[in-house]
Amino acid sequence: MAVTAKEERLPFSKSVEHMVDRAMHYLNIPQGLAQQIKACNIVFQTQFPVRMDNGEYKTFRGWRAVHSAHRLPVKGGIRFATHVHQDEVEALAALMTYKCAIVNVPFGGSKGGLIVNPRDHSEAELERITRRFAYELIKGGYISPGGNVPAPDMGTGEREMAWIADTYMSMYPNDVNALGCVTGKPVSTGGIQGRTEATGRGVQYAIREFFRHPEDMKLAGLSGTLAGKRIVVQGLGNVGYHAAKFLQEEDDCKIISIIEWDGALVDENGLNVQAVRDYMDEHRGVKGFLGAKYVENGLSCLELECDILIPAALEGQITLENVDRIKTNLIVEAANGPTTFGADEKLRQRGVVVLADAFANAGGVTVSYFEWIKNLSHIRFGRMQRRLEEWRGEKVVEALELMTGQKMPDYLKNDISRGADELALVRSGLDDTMRQAYQEISEVFHSSKGITDFRTAAFVVSLQKIAESYLEFGIWP
Repeated sequence: MAVTAKEERLPFSKSVEHMVDRAMHYLNIPQGLAQQIKACNIVFQTQFPVRMDNGEYKTFRGWRAVHSAHRLPVKGGIRFATHVHQDEVEALAALMTYKCAIVNVPFGGSKGGLIVNPRDHSEAELERITRRFAYELIKGGYISPGGNVPAPDMGTGEREMAWIADTYMSMYPNDVNALGCVTGKPVSTGGIQGRTEATGRGVQYAIREFFRHPEDMKLAGLSGTLAGKRIVVQGLGNVGYHAAKFLQEEDDCKIISIIEWDGALVDENGLNVQAVRDYMDEHRGVKGFLGAKYVENGLSCLELECDILIPAALEGQITLENVDRIKTNLIVEAANGPTTFGADEKLRQRGVVVLADAFANAGGVTVSYFEWIKNLSHIRFGRMQRRLEEWRGEKVVEALELMTGQKMPDYLKNDISRGADELALVRSGLDDTMRQAYQEISEVFHSSKGITDFRTAAFVVSLQKIAESYLEFGIWP
């Protein structure tokens, strides 16, 4: 399918829609239902003033889009950035719908955005801005534990989520489930261990599962284990940092390039991810980092020859302009929408394997689901069973020592008798989720006639589940 330059310049939401249409071709979904699945149901826009530290007032504009409420609550982050616009919010809300279905999280899709640069404001100003935006969304019915549950995204984090939760509780003081109105909160205020690094950890688990399928690895010209694989990462924010760090430290991968807004670093022997992140925290960029080659035109490093390319920054980074120079056979989309529709068509034609964003970066919403469950159940994971598991493990050790007449080494004894705490359970649940989702995608890819790429397979998995949801509820007789 040839893509014209005009089609390449399509809005983000249309690019997502084209990818969905490609998958619809392989499903027998009634046309009217297909249109309903693709449509963004509601877009709420608000504009409000906030008093700055100097006494002056500044007006802000934001959105909250609800793409699909076939499952409730709807779920999706809130991003603070100067480039946010309505089409972007709608596209991201759609991706959330498909993402939740792929990883079997029972949420619909939503997304929010506010035009603001957090770096331009003091903490006091940013708190007033966040609380006022939250007030507008809550007042309009776009934040609630059972209806619409935001999470962190670009420009927001635990701090902002805590402010939003507190604002909701001040408006609904008798709602016992109030903490479930938002996820990604600090652990001390109803959050869950493992949420901060969840999306990056999910990327790691997705890649690990890919490497458990030799027939899929062969498609990407890869073999063996992850150890020594050369990786290029674009974006060392929360997602890219944790994905790169875990792949380097736990899987012995070589991060040969890190691309940031002010350039890129290259080292064929492998960069120290933590050292680069520490430098960035102090200098807000990679320029000046010692011990690696600096490339001013950072985007050019997307074209480096590597085993795995992980775009973890913004949408629209791999385009018709640079796709022919991409020199990898495996792209793992840690960012939302990093590949345009036109570029994706060319990658498909070349046989480049792409683990699509709707699957690869679903770790965040998966652990957000765990946090939401924790908030509604009012008990931390592991509280009921951890000591029981320890006791059973100790009895197993005693039995083995009694039967063999030999003393078990302490390291084995500790591993067997250790009970699972919240973090261990979260990681286990995330790993299981990413594994099962990948296996469903791989099965569709290999069993469906005509499907030649993993993105289309992922959307087929998602669309089938969403359609079944509508049909089973009797909305479409």
